Amino acid sequence: MSKKKPMYLHRSADGVPARIKRAYDRKFRPAPAYRDTLPDMMEAAHDAIQGANVPIQQVGVHNFRLPLKFRTKEGSQHTLEASVTGTVSLEAEHKGINMSRIVRSFYDHKDQVFTGEWMGRILKTYLNKIESKDARLKISFSYPMLQRSLRSNLEGYQYYQVAFEGVMTRTGIYRRFIHFDFVYSSACPCSAELAEHARDRRAAYGVPHSQRSKARIILEEVEGKKIWIEDVQAHCLRALETETQVMVKREDEQAFAELNGAHLKFVEDAARLLYKEFDTDPRIKDFQIACSHLESLHSHDAVSVICKGVPGGFTADFMAFGSLVC
Repeated sequence: MSKKKPMYLHRSADGVPARIKRAYDRKFRPAPAYRDTLPDMMEAAHDAIQGANVPIQQVGVHNFRLPLKFRTKEGSQHTLEASVTGTVSLEAEHKGINMSRIVRSFYDHKDQVFTGEWMGRILKTYLNKIESKDARLKISFSYPMLQRSLRSNLEGYQYYQVAFEGVMTRTGIYRRFIHFDFVYSSACPCSAELAEHARDRRAAYGVPHSQRSKARIILEEVEGKKIWIEDVQAHCLRALETETQVMVKREDEQAFAELNGAHLKFVEDAARLLYKEFDTDPRIKDFQIACSHLESLHSHDAVSVICKGVPGGFTADFMAFGSLVC
């Protein structure tokens, strides 16, 4: 019988101990002198860089989560689970960044109430600690707002997918953006006309097609101005009217059918209605709006994109329509 080969991490079948001891010492606490001896990849030689010796525009962390405090327009606070993406630029001569520094610098401010200025301070901390030229931060969360039913006076929470984004450029310019998703119903004007034609000419009952739809608004605030999440929601509601409902009794369902009948819209109409509404707000410097109507008539969706048209600002370069499923 041949002798069993020794193992590195496990005891062999014939009882030979593993060459490497595997054990976690729960009592060990590193002293400062010990920590000073730990290898640091930031000190690696220049030839440790793999691939092309070029700058990287964004490198960092995505979807680290923590509870953050957000102030409502009325002055109260919500503590919400937030998903954070933080990135910085990396110069060609640097091997990499210390990812944990991004998270640690963020936690230094975690107990403060979120504001645009708060986000700017974190970005400056990035730039100082990581010795970078550019920094970007995006905080995504689900924001609750009470919605009253159309006729029964019930209330329920509507949740909106929101993100705040801050960008600090190497020239020292700080830009702030709000991302906001609004879900609504879209009843087709063409289908409604054809259904009425069938009833008028042949006494045939038809149901015009409608569908759940989503608009995604990305806007840039004017420097020194503040637009609240509640303001963005109000703009969307005034523009489109037919927001999906939370609490519904029979009288509310009837009201919603009437509301859709009063506000028929193609996806082109939705984009133009939103443009007209957001273009009137002096706190908004620029915006991009993408709409998707998840067709019940077709197996595909109807989509549109529009932007304010500011020179050097947002363009209609949006193709992530799959993310507008609702």
